[in-house]
Amino acid sequence: MTAPFEWTPDARELADLELLISGAFQPLTGFLTSADAHTVDEHGTLADGTPWPAPVTLALPDDHPATPGDRITLRDPEGAALAVLTVTERADGSVAGPLETLDAPEHGPFARLRRTPAEVRKELAGREVLAVTMRGPLDDLEEIKATAEELDAAILLLPLAFGEAGPAVVRAALKARDRLPEGTLVAVVPLAPRHEPSIDLELREHVAEAYGATEHLASPEPVTLPGPPHRRGLVVFLTGLSGSGKSTVARGLRDALLERGSRTVTYLDGDVVRHLLSAGLSFSKKDRDLNIRRIGFVAAEAARHGGLAICAPIAPYAATRDEVRAMVEAVGADFLLVHVATPLAECERRDRKGLYAKARSGIIPEFTGVSDPYEEPDDADLVIDTTSISVDRAVQQVLDPLIQGGWVR
Repeated sequence: MTAPFEWTPDARELADLELLISGAFQPLTGFLTSADAHTVDEHGTLADGTPWPAPVTLALPDDHPATPGDRITLRDPEGAALAVLTVTERADGSVAGPLETLDAPEHGPFARLRRTPAEVRKELAGREVLAVTMRGPLDDLEEIKATAEELDAAILLLPLAFGEAGPAVVRAALKARDRLPEGTLVAVVPLAPRHEPSIDLELREHVAEAYGATEHLASPEPVTLPGPPHRRGLVVFLTGLSGSGKSTVARGLRDALLERGSRTVTYLDGDVVRHLLSAGLSFSKKDRDLNIRRIGFVAAEAARHGGLAICAPIAPYAATRDEVRAMVEAVGADFLLVHVATPLAECERRDRKGLYAKARSGIIPEFTGVSDPYEEPDDADLVIDTTSISVDRAVQQVLDPLIQGGWVR
């Protein structure tokens, strides 16, 4: 039975959710309270002293109406209902509470190999088990064979499939299985990596134990060398006040890149997107954030396949710009934030559409720079001011770092 409220967690949270409901994160039965998350961070244990290496939490936006006692249906991006969370606490931007499983995740590459610990343990029928957690190809199969023989153990390969690299890890596991003793099992585990290697290793050990491991081998992290910049996806994201010149610079940059002919270019101007991708959205903060997320999603998809996307929205809020950067970097592409820092007075002087005058008279509410804030980036990769320079010079100021960085030849 579904609950009155709904939410779709982000990719990392969905991966944690799958491990919670499958039993791979035993003894956890739900998302952690703030007290548990704090003691995990500080001491590596839950509040009751049970060892646990990493916080497992679920963020919820401030405007979501759920409160303690409510039930939230958690859905995957395709809309499938996976579990119901009964909220016991809402604090520090997160919600905590136990989970009731509704359905097993069924989407994604190699979904047929995502087996629960209970299913695997049943098949292994009490045998000794050598579990090998993998984030990349296995270099030394002989060590695995020798260890399994010494233990008289079945071999269980647990490819930790998360994100863009996930399918490649599973393919490596299936390839290794064919070269290991008959009866070697493969179970895909969507464990997102943690930043600290020691914590990631400890979490891998917990998961291996849940799958019945007598002994655990953790394959080393793969060494990946990025391709040359001119072959990688790139998003050039220009942000600035209305009238700052960002759209003009973005169009000039697009034209300059098309003239050079070395990259495919996708151009996403704020006004153009408003008429198509975001038609019907208002200028409330919620809808403006949604507009930027849509732009970010399309740009990231273009960059995923090695394209170069140019975006030129106002994007006044730092948190939403950070979301776009994360989307782009999650697909293995590069992100260049350009702050077109033309002062408000100059933007208002240029006001060809009369927008600032309407905003100051109250005709246009929530107008960035007048009645709504613009959060200036403190993480911009490039800052330009178009007050006293030509369009060509401004375009060159953006093009130069693209050439110097090797993104454009």
